[in-house]
Amino acid sequence: MRLVHCVKLNQELAGLGFTPYPGELGKRIFETVSAEAWQQWLAHQTMLINENRLSPLDPKARTYLREQMEAFLFGGGAEQPVGFVAPE
Repeated sequence: MRLVHCVKLNQELAGLGFTPYPGELGKRIFETVSAEAWQQWLAHQTMLINENRLSPLDPKARTYLREQMEAFLFGGGAEQPVGFVAPE
């Protein structure tokens, strides 16, 4: 098992077994994001797609999702869908 210091969760955790995104961004994710944080992103991405009715085939939606992925994994966090209420 490969360990990484996860930039999202700030812990040494199991890394991904594959590069999850093409190009330099995918390499950066592979090297610095844990499998756990990646799973959190996938769940958040699914919520964004469903709640905002995005089509992954739409280039604008893909650009938006890439921006949100970078914010979620490396920045202060991604947007929440309109009307989102966090569970208590």
